[in-house]
Amino acid sequence: MSHQPEPAQDDAPGRAHDDAVDGPGQGTLSIAAVLAEAASRRPEAPALHFMDHTITYGALWEQTRAYAGALAARGIGRGSRVAMLVPNVPDFPRVYYAALALGAVVVPVHLLFKAEEIRFVLEDAEADLMVAAAPLLAEAAPAAALAGVPLLTVLTPEGFALDGEPVARLEDEALVAEPIERYASMHPLAAATILYTSGTTGTPKGAVGSHLALVEQVHTWLIDTFTYRPDDVLYGGLPFFHTFGQTVVLNAGFRRGAAIILLPKFDADEALRLLVQHKATVFAGVPTNYAAMVAAANRTPDRPPLRSALSGGASLPTALLEAFEAAFGAPVHEGYGLTETSPVCSFNLESEPIRPGTVGKSIWGVDVAIADPEVEDRIVLLPEPGALGEIVARGHNLMKGYLGRPDATATAVVDGWFRTGDLGTVDEEGVITIVDRKKDMIIRNGYNVYPTEVEAVLSRHPAVSLAAVFGVPHETHGQEVHAAVVPAEGVEADPAELVAYMKEKIAAYKYPRVVHVVEAFPLGPSGKILKRELQRNYGG
Repeated sequence: MSHQPEPAQDDAPGRAHDDAVDGPGQGTLSIAAVLAEAASRRPEAPALHFMDHTITYGALWEQTRAYAGALAARGIGRGSRVAMLVPNVPDFPRVYYAALALGAVVVPVHLLFKAEEIRFVLEDAEADLMVAAAPLLAEAAPAAALAGVPLLTVLTPEGFALDGEPVARLEDEALVAEPIERYASMHPLAAATILYTSGTTGTPKGAVGSHLALVEQVHTWLIDTFTYRPDDVLYGGLPFFHTFGQTVVLNAGFRRGAAIILLPKFDADEALRLLVQHKATVFAGVPTNYAAMVAAANRTPDRPPLRSALSGGASLPTALLEAFEAAFGAPVHEGYGLTETSPVCSFNLESEPIRPGTVGKSIWGVDVAIADPEVEDRIVLLPEPGALGEIVARGHNLMKGYLGRPDATATAVVDGWFRTGDLGTVDEEGVITIVDRKKDMIIRNGYNVYPTEVEAVLSRHPAVSLAAVFGVPHETHGQEVHAAVVPAEGVEADPAELVAYMKEKIAAYKYPRVVHVVEAFPLGPSGKILKRELQRNYGG
């Protein structure tokens, strides 16, 4: 797959087409420059702290160039699609920037996905190669085999075999490969990433991000939104396969030349220990991380020298924000964004007073407004300050579109505005407040759970006739996933058995922890299941 130039604007009537004016231009841009330039300017500066080892920028770029050489030897180049199932270890940036440096498109896969979910991503993205870390091979290997995608591993021990067959190790291939000299030049609007997010239909969609959107997010973040310093030490426990950690921590941190503390799996006590050990200055997390960190702080007097903290992924309760500030002496800045917006739309800017309970103001170059949620074929903006409606956004941060789904793209981006599906307000000062969700999406531990996707799996159980999945508020997780089922005729549905069944079928953050057996669902006039009634009945 090679990049095709973006279509030019329509020529003015009566004027001949001129490529210099109307064509795609000669400019180039690559998110791989984030690491390459940091290594050039600060080769001896620490880039990563991991398991009591420190990797400098110079060493990390050298390792990445070798990885890129190994990928190139396998035929990976411009437009290739490289899926990766790698936790927050040094191999994530090595693989991520190596693929991007070749002009390939990176497809990060959710670490909690099961084999069938991984297979779907590989097939939908038409992946040319998959790189998976050893701890994830139990799900990754069968998925790659079923999808017919070549598999490379990282972190597997020498001589490791899977089902009696030796596995290909990227580390071995990098040792004998010719490292690349420099990263490939790319058109600014060329695809850089495909990040999967489910829609209201429950079918995962690949949101395609361009080099321009990702680079401009980083620059806007560092110039106008939040200050990173070259001597900053950032907490890197947010998963890098997710847009929040990938943009705000990894790419923005490397662009500034700061150091990142890697933590593959969140544990509050270990996180606090690492923050103290490495003298962390900036913490980033989702609300569940904040709750756990406050609890961890109650178990030890040790504190890192934090100067600021960042929150996203879900609404942060004001009481939790205040508890964290009291425990760590650092202000918490909350923002808002989506995978399709690369992700940041708005933020409680560092240069202005924090407004708890809000997601701040739109960032530079991104226009956030409120539209009439009932009008779907066009954008009708509600100009009155404080009016409640659907949050829409436009700007440099928008995705290119959903991979292979032009109809879904056309539904999501209308008149140049991305429809977020969230309801909110913008006051006379431009401060944005999220009020409710137009969609039925559940956010558990900062991860999006789409009810129809879960319902489709639950409905396959022989004891289930109909299923409805919904979220209820939860003190620790933000929301908990509940399900209500109508049993199949003449069959007794066992809630514990259904929970166990779902636990085996889908990712850990998705399966319902509670199943309610009902005789019938509350229905609206059109026969639609009233999930708000279920939420109200079961703790909403």
